[in-house]
Order: sequence, then C-alpha cells, then structure tokens
Amino acid sequence: MVRTRLYRNGALEAEGFPYAEVSEYLKDPSATVWFDLLSPTPEKLAVISEELGLHELAIEDVLHPHQRPKLDVYDTHLFLTLYAVRLGEAGAGLHLTELSAFVTENALVTVRSDDSCDIDAITARWDADPRMIKHGVSFLLHTVLDYVVDGHFDVAQALDDQVEALEDELFTERPGNNRGMQRRMFDLRRTAVRFRRVVLPMQDVVRGLLRRDLGVVEAGMAPYYQDVYDHVLRVSEWTESLRELVGNVYETHLNLQGYRMNDIMKRVTSWAAIIAVPTLITGFYGQNIPFPGFSREEGFWTSSLLIVVVSWVLYVIFRKKDWI
Repeated sequence: MVRTRLYRNGALEAEGFPYAEVSEYLKDPSATVWFDLLSPTPEKLAVISEELGLHELAIEDVLHPHQRPKLDVYDTHLFLTLYAVRLGEAGAGLHLTELSAFVTENALVTVRSDDSCDIDAITARWDADPRMIKHGVSFLLHTVLDYVVDGHFDVAQALDDQVEALEDELFTERPGNNRGMQRRMFDLRRTAVRFRRVVLPMQDVVRGLLRRDLGVVEAGMAPYYQDVYDHVLRVSEWTESLRELVGNVYETHLNLQGYRMNDIMKRVTSWAAIIAVPTLITGFYGQNIPFPGFSREEGFWTSSLLIVVVSWVLYVIFRKKDWI
C-alpha cells in the first residue's frame, strides 16, 4: 500500500496517491505532503531524492543502516535518524526499528527499516487532532517524535519492572539457581546498555530542532516540542538510573554469593571440628601401648563418654555462633 497524504489549508485532501505526484503538489505553498517508504530500494530513493533535492549524504545514511540517532542540517532540508524501540517476546532482547526522516518546508518523508514501527499509530494521532494540521510539517514531525519517545518510555518502564523483579529474587533465590539468575542479569545489563545508546542522543536531536534559526518549529508548536524534550530528558535520566540499578543488583548478587559461600564453609568447618573429636579420641585409645583403662571395660566407657561430651560441647558452641 502506498502511504501518502496531502494536507491543504489545514485539512486532509488526499491520500494513497502515487509518489510521482508528490512534486506536483509541492509546487503549492499551502500544501503539506507526507509519504512513507518501507525498506526502499536505491532506485526509489534516487527518484525521491531528485524530486525533493535531497542531499546524497543523507541518502547514503538511509542505505547504510545502524546510524546513531542524529540531526543533520542541509541547505534544503533536515535529516533525522531515530529508533522506535520495543522489547522482544517475554521481555527478552531489544528490537530496534531505524526510522529516518527528511524534513523540508512543506514535506515530511519517513523511511522505515522494517514494518515493526506502527505507522498506523502515527497517522491515527494525526487524525485524532485535526485542528493541529494547520501547523503543517511542524505538527507531523512532532507526532513522529512523540510516538518514538513514548515507545522509549514503555521500554524503560518494562526494564524497570524487570530490575525490581530481580531485586525481589535476590534474597529469595533458591539454591542451584545461580546460573539462571546471572544469565538474566547479564541479558538485562546488555539490554540497558543498548537502550542507553538509543536514548541519550535523542537529547541532541530534539534540542537541535528547537533552534530558532532552523525554522522547523512554529511558534504554536514550540510548547509541544518542549514537552517532548522534557520527556526525552526523563527517559535519559531513567536509563542512567537503570544502568546503575542493574550494576547494584549484580554487585549485591556477588556479595550474597560470597556470604552464602562463607556460611557454607563455616558449617562444613564446624562439622569437621566435631567429627575430629571422636577421631582423636578413638585414635588415642587405639594405641598399641598400655594407658589408663587399657584392656578394661572402663576404658571403653571413658572414651565413649569423652566423644559424646566434647562433641556436644562443640555443637552447642557452634550453634550459639550460628555456624551450624
């Protein structure tokens, strides 16, 4: 399906028209055009570039994915690279959809690396507030940014919930579950680091759009862009705290493992000391030389009584010290 829209004088006039008609509509200053490209071929990008006068370096960035989030300023247009983010199934892994945008005076072109970025959700936001269409590209671009940042919020909340779940499990961990716990912490830490690389550069992107010399943000849209910028700052701070929390959980886990190991060693050492008593006494009474009680019944009872009494005394002492 061809995803194109034409707004004229603040109202939706047409949609679903071929890309070839875009240049004709752009001749009208009152027209605002949006169209979306899904994993476009170099040939299609070349046609769009010729119609809109896009810079070759921006086209090259689209054709070579995995760019960092950024805002590039060219003579005739702006170029943005954003990432729509969502967690994988069962909260495992991070799925990134690279979303590029070309911004001209009266046209917005979005380029998606795959269809996991819900473009219908973006158009639904446009339709939900038609009175804002009068702001043209400024409003369309704001909605795209707002959609992306809202997705960042959702991921940050999900990661925070996972960290809290790990914190709850730290002191209720079952023996033998260490490997699974460590794997989850490693995966969460890796996801948090990857998420941070996507979120932090968004501050520079939105801050750059707020520059008055660019003329992208109309006066009526400035508060909305400032609101998006505040959300970006909140997500960035949240992401930083998540990284610290995961690190704290990992360090606490290691400390608890060391404590449990020390506790086990104390117990083993205590039982070994108790077992050493009867070994010592029976070894002493097992000498092949005469000693008090040698070859007599009282010698047996004396050794047995010593084993029981001394072992019980050691057990009581270790028990009071909570070593057993």
